[in-house]
Amino acid sequence: MTTVAGRDGRGAARPLLGAGSTYWLLLAVVCALLIIGLVMVLSASSVAALAKQGDSYAYFKRQLLWVVGGVVVMLGASRIDYRLWRRLGTPLLVAATAGLVYVLAHPAAVSAYGSTRWISIGGVLTVQPAEFAKLALVLFSANVLTRKARLLGDVRHLLVPVLPLTMLLAALVMLEPDLGTTLLLCAISFGMLFVAGAPLLLLGGVGALGLAGGMGLIMSAPYRRTRFFSFMDPAADPQNGGYQFIQGRLALGSGGLLGVGLGAGRQKWSYVPNAHTDFIFAIIGEELGLLGTLSILLLFVAFAYAGVRVAQRAPDPFGRYLAGGITVWIVVQALVNIGAVVGVLPITGVPLPLVSFGGSSMLVLLAATGMLLNVARHEVWSVRAPVIATTTTAAADRRGRRTAGRAPSRPARGRPAAVTTTRGGGHRQTPAQKAKADAERARRTQGPTARTPRKEPR
Repeated sequence: MTTVAGRDGRGAARPLLGAGSTYWLLLAVVCALLIIGLVMVLSASSVAALAKQGDSYAYFKRQLLWVVGGVVVMLGASRIDYRLWRRLGTPLLVAATAGLVYVLAHPAAVSAYGSTRWISIGGVLTVQPAEFAKLALVLFSANVLTRKARLLGDVRHLLVPVLPLTMLLAALVMLEPDLGTTLLLCAISFGMLFVAGAPLLLLGGVGALGLAGGMGLIMSAPYRRTRFFSFMDPAADPQNGGYQFIQGRLALGSGGLLGVGLGAGRQKWSYVPNAHTDFIFAIIGEELGLLGTLSILLLFVAFAYAGVRVAQRAPDPFGRYLAGGITVWIVVQALVNIGAVVGVLPITGVPLPLVSFGGSSMLVLLAATGMLLNVARHEVWSVRAPVIATTTTAAADRRGRRTAGRAPSRPARGRPAAVTTTRGGGHRQTPAQKAKADAERARRTQGPTARTPRKEPR
């Protein structure tokens, strides 16, 4: 373990990927989620892949390629100093904005499920610009908030340009339309402002305006109104708006404590829509039971804990904002997906991060995770030993000042003076012993020429 100087001059320890480093916790959680996701994508997509592609492993093979490529990107990003990513914020933001405009204006954009969100590359791969917009928003906001560190006490500098930029990206994504990603962009911006120390009253006002805007967007389209009212009462329209809610709950409820067994689920046989993407958590609950769903929840809780820990121990403001923004992004996305499956939130079409089937989403998430891992590699710990030593020294000084004004006690006649010992094991001399020692020290320092001459015998 090495020691580096902190801002206040005191020492700080850098764990260098030791046993207590958050790096290993993050890496273990991400690997566990990826492995569970691969297994469950194979189980949940086998029926749909056989029906549509003629190969039960078609979706699994594509997911495996994306995961392998994403892991390579994650490990590469974890080896690059996170401070270098500050330069990528503005170019990535411009590219993501151009991609969002492209999918809205270009006729070659790919549409699915009533939304136009993807750009086809070579007719083989599809890229979703909205996923890159999330990462661009985190990087750009972290860079701006770092450069304006001394001005964040002014609300205008705190909100501009982060809030207008968020509104621009959210408007472009909403035109696709994609309400789930729009809400995630707003949540990322809200989290960045919270990490930057925005007043709670200001955050409450921004949150209230966001909720009001979200309700307005929900009520502005007939299909979103139908989905919202079906969320409030799925049984009112069990064959249309409430169908996915009901089938998801049936899958979760039929799993019991231990599940029906991996691969033995019945709801994936064309009962639960999007079983391998948005509703993969329902298939996990059916096949792995309550223990399986709780394991997923605990893994995301561990991810949230590790992300907050990395943000707290980041060596500079940019690392703190970057780690906080990525943590808010992934954790909120997981909560929105799980909340929709269990029926406590409306369905927004947001995949379960690091678990659900997806190409560009998986790649961007793993790239962001790699940046978070690099911040964890640079986390700084405070050294406790100097603090303890300083406290002990201060206490000794206070004891010395209390005893300095006291007159030395005179030893009883006929008895030797008591010798006291200090905490360090040394002896405290009596006045007589101290005077004798001073005289002996003076005699030694005078030298041989200063001695009293001997008298010659007569």
